[in-house]
Amino acid sequence: MTGAKGRTDVAEAHRVVVKVGSSSLTTASGGLDADRVDALVDVLAKSRSGGEREIVLVSSGAIAAGLAPLGLRRRPKDLARQQAAASVGQGLLVARYTASFARYGVRVGQVLLTTDDTSRRAHHRNASRTLDKLLAMGALPVVNENDTVATDEIRFGDNDRLAALVAHLVRAGLLVLLSDVDGLYDGDPAAAGTARIAEVAGPADIEHVKIGSAGKAGVGTGGMVTKVEAARIAAAAGIPVVLTSASQAADALAGRDTGTYFHPTGRRSADRLLWLQHASAPRGSLTLDDGAVRAVVEGRKSLLPAGIAAVEGEFIAGDPVELRDTAGRAVARGLVNFDAKELPRLFGRSTRELARELGPAYEREVVHRDDLVVLHP
Repeated sequence: MTGAKGRTDVAEAHRVVVKVGSSSLTTASGGLDADRVDALVDVLAKSRSGGEREIVLVSSGAIAAGLAPLGLRRRPKDLARQQAAASVGQGLLVARYTASFARYGVRVGQVLLTTDDTSRRAHHRNASRTLDKLLAMGALPVVNENDTVATDEIRFGDNDRLAALVAHLVRAGLLVLLSDVDGLYDGDPAAAGTARIAEVAGPADIEHVKIGSAGKAGVGTGGMVTKVEAARIAAAAGIPVVLTSASQAADALAGRDTGTYFHPTGRRSADRLLWLQHASAPRGSLTLDDGAVRAVVEGRKSLLPAGIAAVEGEFIAGDPVELRDTAGRAVARGLVNFDAKELPRLFGRSTRELARELGPAYEREVVHRDDLVVLHP
């Protein structure tokens, strides 16, 4: 694919996920900047006018918006105060978007997600249906992580990764990542002699690039590292990505030569498996013998009780767990069908034997292949 063709695909994308970071929406003191919000809304509303384009907005800013009202000077490090700030700020954030989009007659729908909502089968299906229905009814979904209730163990960690996964969930034709930097550079953007990288055809193109972390404002959790990782996730799932600054959003959505364009490097996979790989937090682990590792990794088979050597952690049926080899390396991740306390008596035994002794409920896989993703082929 040539660069010109890639940018044409950007301009023609019907369903687009746009992610904007905290630093692009807030003042230096941490409150929402109404002018910045309005400027972004102007671009998004005009891009979707006429009904030819659908937009899902993944917006950071809830915690940042709640800092000033609670008298906090900087983003707190402890989870409890982050949750308090998110509780205050999320309402302010959505109210600001609602008022701003109302200038164009566009209705906003709030969607708050945690990793549990996306790695479990029923929750994942509900999230997908909700977003599809909002778009079908002409609303613009505003998605954020549910920081108010999320714990350290069940957080996405940053909205860049969340945006990549949402783009896959809604079958988007484009992901646009907006921040305060106008693209990926081959060095420190503030240093002399560095240049913007216009296109990335694959991971090898940026192996030599030293990528910076969180920005100067101190109100967000991401940085260029998380944006490049999000672009890699989306590109590997067949979704083109443009990474640029919020001030260049109009040019990015129009397919002009701005920011950094990441070419798709793979094809779409099953929705839940992408979420399972990139958004789930394992609640425990199962150690597999060599034969089970080969069956799961090379044969893409389900994990049976006979191949399990050990269990760690406290989990219940339906939780994500890591599958490890005897050296302790995580080779796969999956949704387990038994509680942790049930598993030790099943080790090394066939499902037929277990069914005879314990009943037909035990003649099943510990992790079904449809609920399993290989991490290291």
